[in-house]
Amino acid sequence: MVISLRPRVSEAVAHFWRTRLEQGAAQGGASGQKDYGSRSEVTGGAQMDGFVNLVAEIVAEAGISDASIHRDQSLELPGFFRPSKEWDLLVVVGDQLLACCEFKSQVGSFGNNFNNRTEEAIGTAQDLWTAYREGAFQTSARPWLGWLMLLEQAEKSMRPIAVREPHFPVFSEFRDASYAKRYELLGLKLMRERLYDSTCVLLSPRDLGTNGEYSEPNVELGFERFAASLSGHAAGLARMRG
Repeated sequence: MVISLRPRVSEAVAHFWRTRLEQGAAQGGASGQKDYGSRSEVTGGAQMDGFVNLVAEIVAEAGISDASIHRDQSLELPGFFRPSKEWDLLVVVGDQLLACCEFKSQVGSFGNNFNNRTEEAIGTAQDLWTAYREGAFQTSARPWLGWLMLLEQAEKSMRPIAVREPHFPVFSEFRDASYAKRYELLGLKLMRERLYDSTCVLLSPRDLGTNGEYSEPNVELGFERFAASLSGHAAGLARMRG
């Protein structure tokens, strides 16, 4: 019998929002001065730890020793365009790089941050695959690479956004696409261009997020598929190692 992962994803979503609220309330407690806007809710980190831990559990359930799953330290991998990159989750089994994952979020400031998140996702993958091509992870088979985005479901992230086309037309799918739709397109294109083996895009409203409410805008980008892809990759290596 297949057991749904939805309750566990809801717990991770709730952890995200509760951690943001706690950090926002605590920021400046000693000094009496808070960061401007919602920055006080993000400078403390740890919001995505619920997802990091959930994915680590899924890898362990696939037969990989917990000692091979790195989520708190030893997260650096060599790059090609830079000396190294610190990932959010690494799975290194013996001399094999099995998987690496990035967990991202965006709450507010949609116009300012979408392009940054896009460039970061593309650049991170390109850096790793070029390093892999050049032998940085020798003896490793092709690792599994994943990217997950939790986006605030809000009026500003869901409404159509105009594009500027002063010289050449943009691709038609971007016209009148909201930021939520742009992230959906990004997730799909990252997979179809084989930059990532699986991507996941989740939407969660701020007012209901602390209860674990979330939605998935596209079945191809759902967490169940994301987890199944990683679990299958991990289980394959676990079987090979006996």
